Amino acid sequence: MTTLSERISQSAFDGSRLRVVLLLDLHDGAQNQFLEAYEHLRNQVASVPGHISDQLCQSIENPSQWLITSEWESAPPFLAWVNSEEHVQTVQPLHGCVRDTRSLRFSVLRETGSAFESTPDAAKGNLQSAPRLGDGVVRHALTFTVKPGSEDVVAKILADYDSPKARVDEHTRLRRTSLFMHGNRVVRAVEVEGDLLAALRHVSRQPEVRAVEEAINPYLEQDRDLSDENSARVFFTRAALPTVHHVTAGRHNAADIRRYALFYQAKEGCGMALARLLAGNDEEAAEDRNSPIDSSTIFQRDDIVVRLLEMVGPLDAQPAQALGIDDPAKVARLGRLLDGGVNAVPTNDQEISRFLKKSEMTLITDRRAADS
Repeated sequence: MTTLSERISQSAFDGSRLRVVLLLDLHDGAQNQFLEAYEHLRNQVASVPGHISDQLCQSIENPSQWLITSEWESAPPFLAWVNSEEHVQTVQPLHGCVRDTRSLRFSVLRETGSAFESTPDAAKGNLQSAPRLGDGVVRHALTFTVKPGSEDVVAKILADYDSPKARVDEHTRLRRTSLFMHGNRVVRAVEVEGDLLAALRHVSRQPEVRAVEEAINPYLEQDRDLSDENSARVFFTRAALPTVHHVTAGRHNAADIRRYALFYQAKEGCGMALARLLAGNDEEAAEDRNSPIDSSTIFQRDDIVVRLLEMVGPLDAQPAQALGIDDPAKVARLGRLLDGGVNAVPTNDQEISRFLKKSEMTLITDRRAADS
Protein backbone atom coordinates (compact mmCIF):
# COMPACT_ATOMS: atom_id res chain seq x y z
CA MET A 1 0.00 0.00 0.00
CA THR A 2 1.36 3.41 -1.01
CA THR A 3 1.25 5.95 1.83
CA LEU A 4 0.51 9.63 1.27
CA SER A 5 4.17 10.58 1.64
CA GLU A 6 5.20 7.89 -0.87
CA ARG A 7 2.66 8.83 -3.53
CA ILE A 8 4.13 9.29 -7.01
CA SER A 9 3.26 12.79 -8.19
CA GLN A 10 4.16 15.72 -10.38
CA SER A 11 2.21 18.93 -10.71
CA ALA A 12 2.17 22.37 -12.26
CA PHE A 13 -0.36 23.41 -9.63
CA ASP A 14 1.62 23.37 -6.39
CA GLY A 15 1.95 27.17 -6.40
CA SER A 16 5.75 27.16 -6.18
CA ARG A 17 8.03 29.36 -8.23
CA LEU A 18 9.37 27.90 -11.45
CA ARG A 19 12.91 27.92 -12.79
CA VAL A 20 13.26 27.26 -16.53
CA VAL A 21 16.64 26.29 -17.96
CA LEU A 22 17.28 26.34 -21.72
CA LEU A 23 20.57 24.87 -22.94
CA LEU A 24 21.63 25.86 -26.45
CA ASP A 25 24.41 24.86 -28.81
CA LEU A 26 24.85 27.54 -31.51
CA HIS A 27 26.02 27.16 -35.08
CA ASP A 28 29.51 28.52 -35.65
CA GLY A 29 29.45 32.25 -36.32
CA ALA A 30 25.81 32.66 -35.26
CA GLN A 31 26.44 34.52 -32.00
CA ASN A 32 25.48 38.01 -33.19
CA GLN A 33 22.37 36.78 -34.97
CA PHE A 34 21.43 34.87 -31.84
CA LEU A 35 21.90 37.93 -29.62
CA GLU A 36 19.60 40.00 -31.85
CA ALA A 37 16.94 37.29 -31.73
CA TYR A 38 17.32 36.97 -27.97
CA GLU A 39 16.85 40.72 -27.43
CA HIS A 40 13.53 40.53 -29.25
CA LEU A 41 12.51 37.47 -27.23
CA ARG A 42 13.58 39.09 -23.96
CA ASN A 43 11.51 42.20 -24.63
CA GLN A 44 8.49 40.08 -25.46
CA VAL A 45 8.68 37.78 -22.43
CA ALA A 46 9.30 40.68 -20.02
CA SER A 47 5.68 41.75 -20.47
CA VAL A 48 4.20 38.27 -19.94
CA PRO A 49 2.21 38.00 -16.68
CA GLY A 50 3.96 35.77 -14.15
CA HIS A 51 7.47 36.33 -15.54
CA ILE A 52 9.98 37.48 -12.90
CA SER A 53 13.42 37.56 -14.52
CA ASP A 54 15.79 35.90 -16.94
CA GLN A 55 19.53 35.56 -17.53
CA LEU A 56 21.57 34.87 -20.64
CA CYS A 57 24.87 33.07 -20.03
CA GLN A 58 27.73 31.96 -22.30
CA SER A 59 30.07 29.09 -21.49
CA ILE A 60 33.60 30.07 -20.44
CA GLU A 61 34.86 26.76 -21.89
CA ASN A 62 32.97 26.56 -25.19
CA PRO A 63 31.68 29.87 -26.64
CA SER A 64 29.14 27.98 -28.76
CA GLN A 65 27.30 26.80 -25.64
CA TRP A 66 24.75 29.17 -24.13
CA LEU A 67 22.29 29.04 -21.26
CA ILE A 68 19.06 30.97 -20.75
CA THR A 69 17.43 30.78 -17.32
CA SER A 70 14.14 32.38 -16.40
CA GLU A 71 12.13 32.55 -13.21
CA TRP A 72 8.33 32.56 -13.03
CA GLU A 73 5.84 33.10 -10.23
CA SER A 74 4.51 29.57 -10.87
CA ALA A 75 4.25 27.02 -13.66
CA PRO A 76 0.80 27.89 -15.13
CA PRO A 77 1.72 31.33 -16.54
CA PHE A 78 4.89 29.90 -18.07
CA LEU A 79 2.99 26.99 -19.66
CA ALA A 80 0.36 29.38 -21.02
CA TRP A 81 3.12 31.45 -22.62
CA VAL A 82 5.31 28.64 -23.95
CA ASN A 83 2.31 26.86 -25.52
CA SER A 84 0.89 30.00 -27.15
CA GLU A 85 0.98 30.81 -30.84
CA GLU A 86 2.71 34.08 -29.91
CA HIS A 87 5.60 32.09 -28.43
CA VAL A 88 5.84 29.88 -31.53
CA GLN A 89 6.24 32.98 -33.70
CA THR A 90 8.59 34.78 -31.28
CA VAL A 91 11.17 31.97 -31.09
CA GLN A 92 11.24 31.31 -34.85
CA PRO A 93 14.30 33.56 -35.43
CA LEU A 94 16.27 31.54 -32.85
CA HIS A 95 16.00 28.29 -34.80
CA GLY A 96 18.31 29.44 -37.57
CA CYS A 97 21.07 30.05 -35.00
CA VAL A 98 20.78 26.93 -32.91
CA ARG A 99 22.21 23.49 -33.58
CA ASP A 100 20.64 21.84 -30.55
CA THR A 101 18.47 22.80 -27.57
CA ARG A 102 17.23 21.27 -24.35
CA SER A 103 14.57 22.76 -22.08
CA LEU A 104 14.26 21.87 -18.37
CA ARG A 105 11.64 23.07 -15.87
CA PHE A 106 12.04 22.96 -12.07
CA SER A 107 9.95 23.97 -9.07
CA VAL A 108 12.02 25.97 -6.58
CA LEU A 109 12.31 23.91 -3.38
CA ARG A 110 14.91 25.76 -1.29
CA GLU A 111 17.06 28.91 -1.51
CA THR A 112 20.34 29.72 0.21
CA GLY A 113 22.51 32.82 0.53
CA SER A 114 22.56 35.78 2.86
CA ALA A 115 19.88 37.68 0.96
CA PHE A 116 17.43 34.82 1.38
CA GLU A 117 18.46 33.79 4.89
CA SER A 118 17.87 37.29 6.26
CA THR A 119 14.42 37.55 4.68
CA PRO A 120 11.35 36.52 6.70
CA ASP A 121 9.85 33.25 5.49
CA ALA A 122 6.64 34.93 4.35
CA ALA A 123 8.59 37.24 2.05
CA LYS A 124 10.75 34.61 0.38
CA GLY A 125 8.16 33.81 -2.23
CA ASN A 126 6.42 30.56 -3.04
CA LEU A 127 8.67 27.56 -2.64
CA GLN A 128 7.73 23.95 -3.16
CA SER A 129 6.76 22.75 0.31
CA ALA A 130 8.28 19.26 0.12
CA PRO A 131 10.08 17.08 -2.43
CA ARG A 132 7.84 14.85 -4.51
CA LEU A 133 8.51 11.17 -5.07
CA GLY A 134 8.99 10.23 -8.71
CA ASP A 135 9.09 6.94 -10.54
CA GLY A 136 11.74 7.76 -13.15
CA VAL A 137 9.11 8.15 -15.89
CA VAL A 138 8.59 11.26 -18.06
CA ARG A 139 5.06 11.60 -19.43
CA HIS A 140 4.23 13.62 -22.52
CA ALA A 141 1.62 13.74 -25.27
CA LEU A 142 1.15 15.03 -28.79
CA THR A 143 -2.17 15.98 -30.36
CA PHE A 144 -3.35 16.95 -33.83
CA THR A 145 -6.48 16.80 -35.93
CA VAL A 146 -7.21 15.01 -39.19
CA LYS A 147 -9.66 15.95 -41.91
CA PRO A 148 -13.26 15.03 -41.05
CA GLY A 149 -14.23 11.81 -42.81
CA SER A 150 -10.71 10.37 -42.68
CA GLU A 151 -10.92 9.09 -39.09
CA ASP A 152 -11.28 5.38 -39.92
CA VAL A 153 -8.43 5.44 -42.44
CA VAL A 154 -6.15 7.28 -40.03
CA ALA A 155 -7.04 4.92 -37.16
CA LYS A 156 -6.08 1.92 -39.27
CA ILE A 157 -2.77 3.51 -40.30
CA LEU A 158 -1.93 4.39 -36.70
CA ALA A 159 -2.80 0.91 -35.43
CA ASP A 160 -0.95 -1.10 -38.09
CA TYR A 161 2.75 -0.43 -37.65
CA ASP A 162 5.71 -2.18 -36.08
CA SER A 163 6.80 -0.77 -32.76
CA PRO A 164 10.18 1.00 -32.77
CA LYS A 165 12.98 -0.35 -30.61
CA ALA A 166 12.37 0.54 -26.98
CA ARG A 167 16.02 1.06 -26.06
CA VAL A 168 17.29 4.51 -27.08
CA ASP A 169 20.66 4.43 -25.30
CA GLU A 170 22.08 3.18 -22.01
CA HIS A 171 20.12 5.82 -20.07
CA THR A 172 16.87 6.14 -22.04
CA ARG A 173 14.14 3.83 -23.27
CA LEU A 174 10.55 3.99 -24.42
CA ARG A 175 8.27 2.52 -21.76
CA ARG A 176 4.78 2.84 -23.21
CA THR A 177 2.88 4.51 -26.06
CA SER A 178 -0.91 4.83 -26.04
CA LEU A 179 -2.79 6.31 -28.97
CA PHE A 180 -6.39 7.55 -28.72
CA MET A 181 -8.88 9.33 -30.96
CA HIS A 182 -11.88 11.51 -30.15
CA GLY A 183 -13.72 12.46 -33.33
CA ASN A 184 -11.01 13.74 -35.65
CA ARG A 185 -8.54 14.51 -32.84
CA VAL A 186 -5.57 12.20 -32.28
CA VAL A 187 -3.70 12.04 -28.96
CA ARG A 188 -0.48 10.06 -28.60
CA ALA A 189 0.65 9.66 -24.97
CA VAL A 190 4.19 8.44 -24.34
CA GLU A 191 6.09 7.33 -21.25
CA VAL A 192 9.87 7.48 -21.27
CA GLU A 193 12.51 6.42 -18.78
CA GLY A 194 15.41 8.85 -19.16
CA ASP A 195 15.65 11.74 -21.62
CA LEU A 196 12.32 12.61 -23.30
CA LEU A 197 13.93 14.63 -26.10
CA ALA A 198 16.37 11.82 -26.91
CA ALA A 199 13.47 9.35 -27.02
CA LEU A 200 11.36 11.55 -29.31
CA ARG A 201 14.28 12.01 -31.67
CA HIS A 202 14.97 8.28 -31.62
CA VAL A 203 11.34 7.51 -32.53
CA SER A 204 11.26 10.10 -35.32
CA ARG A 205 14.25 8.44 -37.01
CA GLN A 206 12.80 4.92 -37.06
CA PRO A 207 11.77 3.78 -40.58
CA GLU A 208 8.49 2.24 -39.41
CA VAL A 209 7.48 5.45 -37.63
CA ARG A 210 8.50 7.69 -40.52
CA ALA A 211 6.41 5.54 -42.86
CA VAL A 212 3.36 6.00 -40.64
CA GLU A 213 3.91 9.76 -40.38
CA GLU A 214 4.19 10.04 -44.16
CA ALA A 215 1.07 7.90 -44.62
CA ILE A 216 -1.10 10.20 -42.49
CA ASN A 217 0.25 13.43 -44.01
CA PRO A 218 -2.53 13.73 -46.65
CA TYR A 219 -5.17 13.53 -43.92
CA LEU A 220 -3.81 16.19 -41.55
CA GLU A 221 -5.67 19.46 -41.11
CA GLN A 222 -2.37 21.26 -40.50
CA ASP A 223 0.02 20.84 -43.43
CA ARG A 224 3.57 19.75 -42.69
CA ASP A 225 6.68 18.70 -44.57
CA LEU A 226 8.76 16.31 -42.49
CA SER A 227 11.68 16.68 -44.90
CA ASP A 228 11.83 20.36 -43.94
CA GLU A 229 13.32 20.77 -40.45
CA ASN A 230 11.53 24.04 -39.73
CA SER A 231 8.13 22.74 -40.91
CA ALA A 232 8.48 19.62 -38.75
CA ARG A 233 9.61 21.65 -35.73
CA VAL A 234 6.64 24.04 -35.96
CA PHE A 235 4.18 21.17 -36.36
CA PHE A 236 5.43 19.24 -33.35
CA THR A 237 5.72 22.43 -31.27
CA ARG A 238 2.05 23.14 -31.91
CA ALA A 239 1.16 19.48 -31.32
CA ALA A 240 2.82 19.30 -27.90
CA LEU A 241 0.32 18.48 -25.13
CA PRO A 242 2.31 18.82 -21.88
CA THR A 243 1.64 17.01 -18.64
CA VAL A 244 0.38 19.44 -16.01
CA HIS A 245 -0.45 16.90 -13.30
CA HIS A 246 0.19 13.25 -12.48
CA VAL A 247 -0.56 11.19 -9.41
CA THR A 248 -0.21 7.46 -8.78
CA ALA A 249 -1.77 5.94 -5.69
CA GLY A 250 -0.33 2.49 -6.40
CA ARG A 251 -2.97 0.60 -4.42
CA HIS A 252 -4.17 -1.82 -7.12
CA ASN A 253 -2.73 -4.93 -8.72
CA ALA A 254 -1.22 -4.05 -12.09
CA ALA A 255 -2.92 -7.03 -13.74
CA ASP A 256 -6.36 -5.59 -12.85
CA ILE A 257 -5.73 -2.08 -14.17
CA ARG A 258 -7.15 -0.79 -17.46
CA ARG A 259 -6.22 2.42 -19.28
CA TYR A 260 -8.76 5.02 -20.46
CA ALA A 261 -8.59 8.58 -21.79
CA LEU A 262 -11.18 11.35 -21.50
CA PHE A 263 -11.39 14.48 -23.64
CA TYR A 264 -12.58 17.81 -22.20
CA GLN A 265 -13.12 20.93 -24.32
CA ALA A 266 -12.89 24.01 -22.12
CA LYS A 267 -14.37 27.42 -22.82
CA GLU A 268 -11.94 29.86 -24.37
CA GLY A 269 -9.28 30.77 -21.83
CA CYS A 270 -10.46 28.19 -19.26
CA GLY A 271 -8.22 25.21 -20.10
CA MET A 272 -5.77 25.70 -17.25
CA ALA A 273 -8.54 26.25 -14.70
CA LEU A 274 -10.30 23.09 -15.87
CA ALA A 275 -7.08 21.08 -15.61
CA ARG A 276 -6.54 22.44 -12.09
CA LEU A 277 -10.07 21.42 -11.06
CA LEU A 278 -9.59 17.87 -12.35
CA ALA A 279 -6.14 17.64 -10.74
CA GLY A 280 -7.60 18.54 -7.35
CA ASN A 281 -10.21 15.82 -7.68
CA ASP A 282 -7.58 13.26 -8.64
CA GLU A 283 -5.48 14.18 -5.61
CA GLU A 284 -8.52 13.48 -3.45
CA ALA A 285 -9.14 10.18 -5.26
CA ALA A 286 -5.55 9.16 -4.55
CA GLU A 287 -6.30 9.47 -0.81
CA ASP A 288 -9.54 7.48 -1.07
CA ARG A 289 -8.82 3.79 -0.52
CA ASN A 290 -12.16 2.90 -2.13
CA SER A 291 -11.41 4.73 -5.36
CA PRO A 292 -11.03 2.53 -8.46
CA ILE A 293 -8.56 5.05 -9.91
CA ASP A 294 -4.95 3.98 -9.54
CA SER A 295 -3.32 6.84 -11.44
CA SER A 296 -4.25 9.94 -13.39
CA THR A 297 -2.25 12.02 -15.85
CA ILE A 298 -3.67 15.35 -17.03
CA PHE A 299 -2.43 16.91 -20.27
CA GLN A 300 -3.41 20.45 -21.18
CA ARG A 301 -2.74 22.96 -23.94
CA ASP A 302 -4.86 26.05 -24.52
CA ASP A 303 -8.48 24.91 -24.11
CA ILE A 304 -7.86 21.20 -24.67
CA VAL A 305 -7.62 18.93 -21.62
CA VAL A 306 -7.01 15.18 -21.80
CA ARG A 307 -7.19 13.02 -18.69
CA LEU A 308 -5.48 9.62 -18.87
CA LEU A 309 -6.77 7.23 -16.22
CA GLU A 310 -5.58 3.85 -15.03
CA MET A 311 -8.28 2.19 -12.98
CA VAL A 312 -9.82 -1.09 -11.95
CA GLY A 313 -13.04 -2.11 -13.68
CA PRO A 314 -15.11 -0.42 -16.37
CA LEU A 315 -15.05 3.33 -16.75
CA ASP A 316 -18.76 3.70 -16.02
CA ALA A 317 -18.75 1.68 -12.77
CA GLN A 318 -18.37 4.96 -10.81
CA PRO A 319 -19.02 7.54 -13.54
CA ALA A 320 -18.96 10.69 -11.41
CA GLN A 321 -15.55 9.88 -9.94
CA ALA A 322 -14.23 8.75 -13.31
CA LEU A 323 -15.16 12.15 -14.74
CA GLY A 324 -13.73 14.06 -11.79
CA ILE A 325 -17.05 15.57 -10.70
CA ASP A 326 -18.09 13.66 -7.60
CA ASP A 327 -19.86 16.46 -5.71
CA PRO A 328 -22.42 19.17 -6.64
CA ALA A 329 -20.01 22.07 -6.17
CA LYS A 330 -17.59 20.55 -8.67
CA VAL A 331 -20.42 19.91 -11.12
CA ALA A 332 -21.34 23.60 -10.98
CA ARG A 333 -17.75 24.71 -11.46
CA LEU A 334 -17.25 22.22 -14.27
CA GLY A 335 -20.25 23.75 -16.01
CA ARG A 336 -18.66 27.19 -15.87
CA LEU A 337 -15.43 25.91 -17.42
CA LEU A 338 -16.64 23.57 -20.17
CA ASP A 339 -17.54 24.53 -23.71
CA GLY A 340 -21.22 23.54 -23.65
CA GLY A 341 -21.25 23.17 -27.43
CA VAL A 342 -18.96 20.16 -27.14
CA ASN A 343 -19.53 18.83 -23.60
CA ALA A 344 -23.06 19.33 -22.30
CA VAL A 345 -22.87 19.87 -18.54
CA PRO A 346 -24.29 16.89 -16.59
CA THR A 347 -26.70 17.49 -13.72
CA ASN A 348 -27.81 13.97 -12.71
CA ASP A 349 -26.53 10.39 -12.76
CA GLN A 350 -28.04 9.63 -16.17
CA GLU A 351 -26.52 12.75 -17.73
CA ILE A 352 -23.17 12.01 -16.09
CA SER A 353 -23.14 8.59 -17.74
CA ARG A 354 -23.95 10.17 -21.12
CA PHE A 355 -21.29 12.79 -20.55
CA LEU A 356 -18.78 10.07 -19.75
CA LYS A 357 -19.63 8.21 -22.94
CA LYS A 358 -19.21 11.38 -25.03
CA SER A 359 -15.91 12.24 -23.37
CA GLU A 360 -14.31 8.80 -23.58
CA MET A 361 -11.64 8.56 -26.26
CA THR A 362 -11.27 5.51 -28.49
CA LEU A 363 -8.13 3.48 -27.82
CA ILE A 364 -6.34 2.81 -31.12
CA THR A 365 -3.21 1.13 -29.80
CA ASP A 366 -1.44 0.65 -26.47
CA ARG A 367 2.12 -0.65 -26.67
CA ARG A 368 4.51 -1.40 -23.82
CA ALA A 369 8.16 -2.29 -23.71
CA ALA A 370 8.62 -5.98 -22.94
CA ASP A 371 9.68 -5.47 -19.31
CA SER A 372 7.36 -2.57 -18.39
